[in-house]
Amino acid sequence: MKRGSTLFLKLAVILIGIPVLALCLFGLPWLVNNPVNPDYSLILYPILIGIYVSVIPFFFALYQAFKLLSYIDKNQAFSPLSVKALKKIKLCAMTICGLYVVILPFVFLVAELDNAPGLIIVGMVPAFASLVIAVFAAVLQRLLKEAIDIKSENDLII
Repeated sequence: MKRGSTLFLKLAVILIGIPVLALCLFGLPWLVNNPVNPDYSLILYPILIGIYVSVIPFFFALYQAFKLLSYIDKNQAFSPLSVKALKKIKLCAMTICGLYVVILPFVFLVAELDNAPGLIIVGMVPAFASLVIAVFAAVLQRLLKEAIDIKSENDLII
């Protein structure tokens, strides 16, 4: 496979990480230092901590996705390394989902104080998105593992 065939996807992985990094470095500290309503500024700290903790598995999953694309470039897409990378992506997505479920009560408190019920739905989006990614990675992991098993059986027959 040509080296540049996954260049667009690698670029997309990098472009996904840059705004998240910028948000963590500039946006979230500004949000805590300049709350709209100072009465609930203390509630923002657990949310901020949860977001910062969830960034660690997010970037690890992006790194694993980059490695997976490198395996595809090297014609090692059907290898145990790819299955292992998908397993790590699945675990990272489940971790992120769990962290955002823990943050959700604090988002609910902010929504109650601010009288903004739509904020609860916005707070649930990262949890559901990471859950969808975890399920998708689990399905791909299983399919790839079965394809590797079928390939190894065919290699033994010939």
